Amino acid sequence: MESPAKEDAGGELAMEIESSVMAEDWRRALSRVVPSVVVLRTTAPRAFDTEVAGASYATGFVVDKSRGIILTNRHVVKPGPVVAEAMFVNREEIPVYPVYRDPVHDFGFFRYDPGAVKFLKYDEIPLAPEAASVGLEIRVVGNDSGEKVSILAGTLARLDREAPYYKKDGYNDFNTFYMQAASGTKGGSSGSPVVDCQGRAVALNAGSKSSSASAFFLPLERVVRALNLIRDSWDGFGTKPESVYIPRGTLQATFQHKGFEETRRLGLRNETEQMVRVVSPAGETGMLVVDSVVPEGPAHKHLEPGDVLVRINEEVVTQFLRLETLLDDSVGRKIDLEIERGGVPLTVKLQVEDLHSITPNHFLEVSGAVIHPLSYQQARNFRFKCGLVYVAEAGYMLSRASVPRHAIIKKLAGEDIANLDDLIAVLSKLARGSRVPLEYVRYTDRHRNKSVLVTIDQHEWYAPPQLYTRNDATGLWTAKPAIASESPFLASAHHANHVDTNSNSVPSLSESSPMDLKCQYDSENLADGCIKMQTDDEIVVDGSHSSEDSLVEKKRRRVDEEIAAEGTLPSYGDLEDVKGDLLRHPSNGEGSDLARTISSNASLAEQVIEPALVMFEVHVPPVCMLDGVHSQHFFGTGVVIHHSDCLGLVAVDRNTVAVSISDIMLSFAAYPIEIPGEVVFLHPVHNFALVAYDPSALGAGASVVRAAKLLPEPALRRGDSVYLVGLSRSLQATSRKSIITNPCTAVNIGSADCPRYRAINMEVIELDTDFGSSFSGILTDEQGRVQALWASFSTQLKYGCSSSEDHQFVRGIPIYAISQVLEKIISGTRGPFRLINGMKRPMPFVRLLEVELYPTLLSKARSYGLSDNWVQALAKKDPVRRQVLRVKGCLAGSKAENLLEQGDMILAINKEPITCFLDIEKACQELDQSIGSDGVLNMTIFRQGKEIDLIVGTDVRDGNGTTRMVNWCGCIIQDPHSAVRALGFLPEEGHGVYVAR
Repeated sequence: MESPAKEDAGGELAMEIESSVMAEDWRRALSRVVPSVVVLRTTAPRAFDTEVAGASYATGFVVDKSRGIILTNRHVVKPGPVVAEAMFVNREEIPVYPVYRDPVHDFGFFRYDPGAVKFLKYDEIPLAPEAASVGLEIRVVGNDSGEKVSILAGTLARLDREAPYYKKDGYNDFNTFYMQAASGTKGGSSGSPVVDCQGRAVALNAGSKSSSASAFFLPLERVVRALNLIRDSWDGFGTKPESVYIPRGTLQATFQHKGFEETRRLGLRNETEQMVRVVSPAGETGMLVVDSVVPEGPAHKHLEPGDVLVRINEEVVTQFLRLETLLDDSVGRKIDLEIERGGVPLTVKLQVEDLHSITPNHFLEVSGAVIHPLSYQQARNFRFKCGLVYVAEAGYMLSRASVPRHAIIKKLAGEDIANLDDLIAVLSKLARGSRVPLEYVRYTDRHRNKSVLVTIDQHEWYAPPQLYTRNDATGLWTAKPAIASESPFLASAHHANHVDTNSNSVPSLSESSPMDLKCQYDSENLADGCIKMQTDDEIVVDGSHSSEDSLVEKKRRRVDEEIAAEGTLPSYGDLEDVKGDLLRHPSNGEGSDLARTISSNASLAEQVIEPALVMFEVHVPPVCMLDGVHSQHFFGTGVVIHHSDCLGLVAVDRNTVAVSISDIMLSFAAYPIEIPGEVVFLHPVHNFALVAYDPSALGAGASVVRAAKLLPEPALRRGDSVYLVGLSRSLQATSRKSIITNPCTAVNIGSADCPRYRAINMEVIELDTDFGSSFSGILTDEQGRVQALWASFSTQLKYGCSSSEDHQFVRGIPIYAISQVLEKIISGTRGPFRLINGMKRPMPFVRLLEVELYPTLLSKARSYGLSDNWVQALAKKDPVRRQVLRVKGCLAGSKAENLLEQGDMILAINKEPITCFLDIEKACQELDQSIGSDGVLNMTIFRQGKEIDLIVGTDVRDGNGTTRMVNWCGCIIQDPHSAVRALGFLPEEGHGVYVAR
């Protein structure tokens, strides 16, 4: 009875000894492996083929120490430009350069200088693909989940798993088996070695499925072949040949390994199956079946899905490894394939194509777009032929026209585009600013071409088109001009930049840059110089840069009211003007033919104001995302406030025109035409901008479009009736009668996570009806005279402690501020000159008290200790508001900084009580009007129970916004703009620079 017990004890002891030995083996193996594993930090500056631009972490390991070769995944080495560095376990960092990336399988090599690793002792990890077997205990060593070193255990469960399918429009491996284990690897472990207890790499970690904790490993047979060819090519670092050529052949067909049961259902004959089982190695479970064929490839019209492969060159082939070996050894030659199709034996002779010839190694960059020949990878995904003109990244010019990523360009400017050379030839004939049709097709709608209008970048936001080519000797990409300097594309750009300073003759609106400014005065009060913008060559980084956020989508969905008019006659002022205009402009002219007719159910205000309404479409280049602008695409409604033979001006809110560096297209309600506009004035405080257009560009429509009549006085009061008039998406005027509920609501918008323009020190108008948060327009009286701009305001709502979301709301802006700026422009007031429509025009300065204020009720102010005398004086001055203004903060760098403090109550300026923002604006304007003014305000404030008299300086700002920036390696650097200064801090020395993105 005791003997069995003794035997059990002996067995347990033997198992413990064996376990201890295995653990010691693993410790020794891992001590050799870990120093040879590196963390790879990669940055892809351009989207290319299946990859997008961005930065990532991955893993690699040294496979040749003397030559400095690191093995990792193809999607880490990347098919396009990449900047990478490797960090060893002792934190030594060295640059690495791509040597080879396989066109199909998920492996590639980096090289490095072995002499650069000075303080670490390490060995190369040997590759042993033959050691892989089901049940083998393995360790995955790498940078899992962002950790520098992570070791995950597992057991190989399968050696014949089909290649993982990652995404329908990205990289996928095929024509190979994968291994599978339940090791649960995650992001960052790509390229990790899968080692056995002897420290040998038996596979390469490639991907995983998080839902099942399964990891997928690439077999190493083809990796060993490629590595041996590279080793044979050079003896050491710096002595390698110009490039390493690794023969890779293809039929442009994808095969899958199917079991014999399924091949019989596909028609495989019994005698063929018996023959295959006899000649194949023991344990063979199936055969290779054609899954797909790329159009116009070597196998097109010869192989079909469902064909069962039997022999190649009279050799039975049932495994991917043998198939690839035969193809790689037969590049440029023909091979004989014996197949069975529905039980019918067939023999076809096919030419083996060089796989590298259909894998692009160059691309065209134009206006931020990356365009190159369609690769074999994407041709297989999309079922298009290789070599078509493929948009890897839409960039700015194409995204403006809604050309998506993955599009295939078929025509441009009416000419067929078959390859990249055709596209470059057509581009070289086009002038900047021209609008031409483009036809493209997407794989999601492959049978229908889509046509759009593309505007050739006219402002040179981007460098001239460049053609980049990969240099396999250095691992870098070399650039050269894609278009000759004498071509119209570049010649028009040179002409646009040439301005004769001794002449009033200047380029037209379509050619001149909106940032082409010249300052007339060198005032010490100027915050920003009026200097032409200078930028470095840009590097486009992620992006998101071509998609629209939810805020833009909300602005797209404009309100289509039931009262929308079918059209109106050209009407420009009051009703008498309408009648007179019908006599002056008979209906037989071109402009009158295209003008709308008055709808019987349209209000008079709508009929009068419609010829002044303008729809804005604004695009901000991704390389010029200044001042915290939160989107690249905006829509909105504006109103023409000045229209003459040589100048047109439109007023619009700053949530539509946020920055001066933008491309603006104006669509007029009165006449079917779309023309460009340019920003000429951005008010530093009030939520409006002025945009200029060239009236001559309207053609016959110049006589139809008219400026609205502005009615700044009398100011709107509670209970007044107004008409809200805007434009629907179909450019039809929409109006609704409303009642003013509050004409003087103070705007209170908090600072966004990324500081951007926000309206401060403003009172706005509220109505009794909610028209939605995206319907902008104007408020008029019954006769169509403009009393306010119904404007969109941008804000950010915060949820909890960390999350926030962009939102917008609409309120009325009294027209008086816009009217004042317009009068100064028309009268030629003192200010910086701008070139507008071929004429130098001064834009006005704005004098400001750069302090953020907010109102407090007098009842609250009394509780803070404000005397009865001041309470009565302020109430008498403004019995409606009955408030006092308090200081929320001073803008950093302003003259009020260090004089006014948070919480100060502003009681009076020059002994005159102050109750609203308009009182302070008027006090600042009086300083401009007085001769010999020193630009200071005599203020009386209330601070901590005491009345204090202060002399506070004011600041003078222009309406240019930010006029200088540097774009360096994708980083946008500028001077601190007002929203940044409103945070209350700037570095003391030089005020520093602000990194916008």
